[in-house]
Amino acid sequence: MNSDLYSLIQQLPKVDLHVHLDGSIKPETVLDLANQQGMDLPAITSSGLLPYLQVTDNCKGLNDYLSKFQLGASLLQTEAALERVAFETIEQASEHNCRYIEVRFGPQLHRQRGLGLEQVIQAVINGLQKGEKAFGIKAQAIVCCLRHQPASVNLKVVEAAAMFLGKGVAAVDLAGDEAGFPAFLFRKVFALAEKKGLPITIHAGEAAGPENIREAVSRLGAGRIGHGISLKQDPVLLQEICTNKIPLEMCPISNIQTKAADSWQEYPIREYFEQGLTVTVNTDNLTVSNTDLTKEYMMLAEKLDFTITEIVQLIRNGVEAAFLDMAEKNLLKHQFVNLPSPQR
Repeated sequence: MNSDLYSLIQQLPKVDLHVHLDGSIKPETVLDLANQQGMDLPAITSSGLLPYLQVTDNCKGLNDYLSKFQLGASLLQTEAALERVAFETIEQASEHNCRYIEVRFGPQLHRQRGLGLEQVIQAVINGLQKGEKAFGIKAQAIVCCLRHQPASVNLKVVEAAAMFLGKGVAAVDLAGDEAGFPAFLFRKVFALAEKKGLPITIHAGEAAGPENIREAVSRLGAGRIGHGISLKQDPVLLQEICTNKIPLEMCPISNIQTKAADSWQEYPIREYFEQGLTVTVNTDNLTVSNTDLTKEYMMLAEKLDFTITEIVQLIRNGVEAAFLDMAEKNLLKHQFVNLPSPQR
């Protein structure tokens, strides 16, 4: 590894627009929460827990990847646990000079012990706001609807999210098994989100074809697309996404792990970048993917020859794509004015 390049990338101010709360719980926090809650674990050390929380190079695909969320999520059933993990997500981001972060979660996954949707959302916001104060990072929540949940549940999630819009919630999302539950099934849910004035991002083109991206943009009101790997299969749609400056929230390491792309050589981020798409780089899941923002950019430099100048542009794309009003975005931009841009 080029240590000088790593140090430079680590020092760059960054943003993370796509990171999941329940995929970013630290193994030592799992141990601690399980002890507090009297829950048995499959291992008694942090390293022993890794096979249950983290994928390896042998990950078979998205559903295999999603299975690594179950253990952590089972512990995020109290307000205190949710607040703690939200705070620690900000803490982890701060170690890589992240200045703005949007943390997403499906509140319906955290109700096994009786919490209401509003209680779950408020607990996460409380943790994010404590993290903001402690680490000087602007943080917002994105509330996820889940593909395997019925419309009746997802409609309630949208209603709850709308109550916190501008009070810690930035947007709503659709996450889960994309191949099994295509985007068109959720038109009613996101029609309500649009009616409520909620910004929308949709996981699409990660584990299924570009038709889900088209549906997300044209019928679900998506202002951003999570992943978008299969976009290159539809050149007409790709040009529409480019012309309309709809950002892609790409998560390189996760996208390779889930087999959204078969290899780094097949991964389309450089192709998209050179065609003028608004590409952003994000972590997806700090623990499940064993990643951080510095590592994501290092992989692009090492595997796909991204220069520091190009990495800086990717970072600026993330700032522009943030779900912030113009005044807040201008404040954020001031932190990125003096980004270095030397050639590698």
